[in-house]
Amino acid sequence: MKAAQFLLKQGLLVSSLCILPFCGIANSIGKVTTHYRPFNKTQIAYLYVSPKGNDNNDGSREKPLATFSMAIRMAREWRRLHNPSIKNGIHIEIEPGVYQLYQPLFIRPEDAGTRESPTVIESLNNQSVTLSGGVLVSGWHKLMSDIDGLPKEAVGKVYVADAPKVGGQLLNFRQLWIDGKKAIRARDQNGDSMNRILSWNSAAQTCWIPKPRTADLSKVEGMEMLIHQWWAIANLRIKSYKVHGDSAELSFYQPESRIESEHPWPAPWISKKTGNSAFYLTNAIQFLDQPGEWYLDMKTERIYYWPRSGEDLRTAKVIAPSLQTLVKVKGTIDEPVGYFYFKGISFNYATWMRPSEKGSVPLQAGMYLLDAYKLKIPGTREKKSLENQAWIGRPPAAVEVSYAHHIKFEDCKFEHLASTGLDFRKGTHDDEVVGNLFKDIGGTGIQVGVYSDEAFETHLPYHPSDEREICTNEFIHDNLVTNVANEDWGCVGISAGYVKGIKIEHNEVCDVSYSGICVGWGWTKMKNAMSNNRIFANKVTHYAKWMYDVGGLYTLSAQPGTAIENNYIDSIYKAPYPHDPEHWFYFYLDEGSSFITIRNNWCPALKVMKNSNGPGNVWVNNGPQVSSAIKNAAGIETPYRFLLKERVVDTHWKINHL
Repeated sequence: MKAAQFLLKQGLLVSSLCILPFCGIANSIGKVTTHYRPFNKTQIAYLYVSPKGNDNNDGSREKPLATFSMAIRMAREWRRLHNPSIKNGIHIEIEPGVYQLYQPLFIRPEDAGTRESPTVIESLNNQSVTLSGGVLVSGWHKLMSDIDGLPKEAVGKVYVADAPKVGGQLLNFRQLWIDGKKAIRARDQNGDSMNRILSWNSAAQTCWIPKPRTADLSKVEGMEMLIHQWWAIANLRIKSYKVHGDSAELSFYQPESRIESEHPWPAPWISKKTGNSAFYLTNAIQFLDQPGEWYLDMKTERIYYWPRSGEDLRTAKVIAPSLQTLVKVKGTIDEPVGYFYFKGISFNYATWMRPSEKGSVPLQAGMYLLDAYKLKIPGTREKKSLENQAWIGRPPAAVEVSYAHHIKFEDCKFEHLASTGLDFRKGTHDDEVVGNLFKDIGGTGIQVGVYSDEAFETHLPYHPSDEREICTNEFIHDNLVTNVANEDWGCVGISAGYVKGIKIEHNEVCDVSYSGICVGWGWTKMKNAMSNNRIFANKVTHYAKWMYDVGGLYTLSAQPGTAIENNYIDSIYKAPYPHDPEHWFYFYLDEGSSFITIRNNWCPALKVMKNSNGPGNVWVNNGPQVSSAIKNAAGIETPYRFLLKERVVDTHWKINHL
């Protein structure tokens, strides 16, 4: 009897009194408490987490834990001790509520499940569960005194609050949400309006603009410039502002000043025919001149906000994002994380701070340049015609997955995020992303695969000696991606770099600033890691909201065995400031695209771009003549169409027609 009691205490013996199917609940010392579920014929261990819980509890339904991290720790201990109760898996059931994160939730190799015993984090009874990287901003009151620079029209209408602190440090941030609706960081041009630069001086690394209507911009600390250039935007921190008559000269901080002036693609656009690059200035008290705008004064540690009609800051939930990444699933190449599932979880409120710290000059699809310049003598060993070189960094994502397999996200929501939503970065395979919502995201919705590591010149073909690095056999289907790339306009709906055997099927992508679904990287016809990708029965509409040189479906580089079939592409927005108003396409096969079959895709006209394609591309039956059966079958399938109620379409934006 004493031996049995000892084994029970260590969590290594199931009580012989169990007559109903057993579910194990562990406490902090590894003890298993019996818990029963009628009609459940499998052994599954259950843990419970509640906003009213306590991490000193045992994790039972009656005594739930308080945090995701403690539940994961307990599950990790069960696996370490080979607890027999987990034979058929561990389910971490989350009661409804908002769970505040102070650091990213980290899923390690020790947390890996198995095919027979996965770990599942899921909302209890499909109720609302949110993992939040934001902090509450409270204590709002109307600004009663005048402050330098506040526009006259804002006097008496602006509210103020103390800026939040995290860990005793003032929080710097670039987004603010009022009851889930993103506010506008104060800018000199309101609505959809932008101005146009007069010139760019690459040698001096300066830009000339028309003198802003704002009376005094002598205090430029923290002020930024967003500049629109071809297929990407750049965020530049302003160092100086000098007025010369009806013009003003801007200089910028390093490193973005040099990168923006030296990199050739995409450079600021200068054209008498179509107009120079558009821009706006942001982040100054002088620009706070309409409802919905806000400004953070880092010196006085105060936030100013002009409420929209109907907003009551006494009761509103005002959220500033604190964390850049909420969840990291990260193994190693030899010890990956496997069989870990998220179901019914919302991932909300993540920021991205590089533009405030180092500026951001992207190359394409949001990948920012670390260094880039034009070659005085063109040509490299791999590409004799190459006339520039570039090295890129990768923006953070709210949820990042690396060196993992059989990871699943189902019925989750990725919302109110500054950068990428979900990113499978490297060394992943056989994962599934199904039935999720990606909405109100500053960058790309879903991203998969290596693009170029920081030490790897971005035009080189990526072909690692260890193929375990390649993201392989990923399955992305029946997701809604809407209102994304709403800050970094050069990002896309679904983006894949060097991937192998990826399946992107039955997704709907709409209201995107640039391209819809992009597959490929490298601008090369040479052999690389890509092959056998399948882009099937997706629906892409209402894209190219701000940027052209665009395609609903876009490819780069050689990818043998790849098929793009049965997709529906329609409704390209009339972007207000494109470098070339006619440079929009339904399909865009960019440089090096080779060995790809494009078949049975519906679009209202066969307006396509084939830029320096390689051999082996096959085009069969694409355009408005494709059968209505194929057209109607594209997009989200019946079990997941409840997502469509979240679909965003900007109805005041006009649509292009041939």
